[in-house]
Amino acid sequence: MARRPASVRARTTLGATAVVAVALVAAGLAVVLLLRSNLGGQADLKAEVAAREVASQLAAGTPFAALDLPDGEDRPVQVVDEEGRVRAASEDLRRIHGTGSPGVRPGRSPSGDDDDGDDDDPARGEVSGGDPEFSTGRATVDDRTADYRFAAVEVTTPRDETVTVYAGADLAAARDAVGTAVRAMLAGLPPLLAVVAGVTWLVTRRALRPVEAVRVELAEITSSGDLARRVPVPETRDEIAGLAATTNATLAALEESVARQRGFVADASHELRSPIASLRTQLEVAAAHPELLDVGGLVEDVLRLQRLAADLLLLARIDAGDRPPARPVALGGLVGEELERRAAGDRITVQASIEADPRVMGVPGRLSRVVGNLLDNAQRHARSAVRLSVGEEAGTAVVRVADDGPGVPPADHERIFERFVRLDDARSRDEGGAGLGLAIARDLVLAHGGDLAVREAPGGGALFEVRLPAV
Repeated sequence: MARRPASVRARTTLGATAVVAVALVAAGLAVVLLLRSNLGGQADLKAEVAAREVASQLAAGTPFAALDLPDGEDRPVQVVDEEGRVRAASEDLRRIHGTGSPGVRPGRSPSGDDDDGDDDDPARGEVSGGDPEFSTGRATVDDRTADYRFAAVEVTTPRDETVTVYAGADLAAARDAVGTAVRAMLAGLPPLLAVVAGVTWLVTRRALRPVEAVRVELAEITSSGDLARRVPVPETRDEIAGLAATTNATLAALEESVARQRGFVADASHELRSPIASLRTQLEVAAAHPELLDVGGLVEDVLRLQRLAADLLLLARIDAGDRPPARPVALGGLVGEELERRAAGDRITVQASIEADPRVMGVPGRLSRVVGNLLDNAQRHARSAVRLSVGEEAGTAVVRVADDGPGVPPADHERIFERFVRLDDARSRDEGGAGLGLAIARDLVLAHGGDLAVREAPGGGALFEVRLPAV
C-alpha cells in the first residue's frame, strides 16, 4: 500500500497538481471535440456548396459533358442517375468508396429499384431544397486515396431526368488540425503541470513559514521549560495569526496555572510545617517528661492539621476539574440545615432571615461548605452580630452573610479570595486559620455557575454576597 506524503507542502502540491491536470485534460478534451465538430461542419458545408453548384448547372440545362466540375484532390464530384450510371465525374477521380453511390470505375454499378422515391424527386429544372445526405467515405483521386466527407444533392434536369450529385470535401486538413492541437496539448501539459507544482510548492512554503516558526518556538519552550516565552505572531490577519495568538493565550494560561500550582505547593508546605512542628515538639517533650503531656493541645493541633489537609485536598479536586453530579437543591432548606448543625458551637448567634427558598442546580455538600465557610469567616471577625439572609432576585438565588467587624478595605476586595491570604490588620496566623476558607468558597461558587463578591455592610463591617442561577 502506497504511503501518503508526510509533508503538508507535498500533499498540497500533489493535490493541486492533480486537480489542475484533471481540469486541463477535461478542458483539452472539450476543445478537441469542439474543434473536430467545427471542422467537420466546415467540411460538410464545403461538400454541400460544391454539390449544389454542380446541381444548379444541371438544373439550368447544362449537358453532363459540359459541366464545370471542380478540379484537384480537395473536392471530388460525380453525378449518378437513378439507374446507377455515372454520368459525370471529376477529371482525376478514379473511385469512391462508402458513399452508397457507384464508383467511377467501372462506369456502371448494378442498378437498384428506385421507383419508390419518384414522388420525392425535385420538379423539372429544380434542385432538392432539403438538407443533403452526408456520409464519410474514401475516394481515389489521381492515384491518391484519402478520406472525404460527401454530400448528396438531387436535381432534376429540364429534360425531366433526376440525378444525384456527390461532392466531397477532404478531411485530411481537419484531421491534421485536430492532431496538431492534440499534440500541442500533450506537449504543453507536462511543462504546465511542472509550473503549477513549482508555484504551489513555493507558495505553500511561504504560507507555512509562520507555522514552522511557531513549531520551532514551541519545541524550544518545551525543551527549556520557560513558559514566559511566546511564539511569534505574523502581521497577517489570517488563520495562522489566529493560531499563534491562541497559542500564546494558551501559554499564558499554562504559565499562570503552573505559577499558581507552584505557589500553592509552597504555601501548603509552609502551612503544614507549623502544625507538624508543633506536634513534634509536644511529642518530644512528652517523651522526655510524660507529666507535661498536653493532650488538649495535641488534639487541637491534629484537628487543625486535619482541617488543613481536607481543605488542600478539596482545592486539588477543584483544580483537577472534579465536578460531582448536580441536582436541584432547595437553597433555603440547605441553609437552615447548616444553621442547625453549627448552632451549638457558634461563638456568635447567627441572625437568619430566609425570605425565599429558591432552587438551584448544585452539589448539596459543596453548597453547604460555601455557607459554612462564609459563616466561619463572619464569626471570626464579628464583634457582636452575624446576619444571614436568603432570597431570590430576578431569577437569581441570593445568599448574604454580613458581620459588624472591621470590614474589608476596598483595595483587598479581590485579594481576600486568593489562597493563603490573610489581612494583617484583621487576623493573626493563630486565630485566622490557613487563609483558604474564602478561596474555597469562591471556587465552589464559580464551579456552580455563580459569583461571590464582598462589599461594605450597611451598618459597617463586611457583606459577602453569593449569587447562583435559580431553576
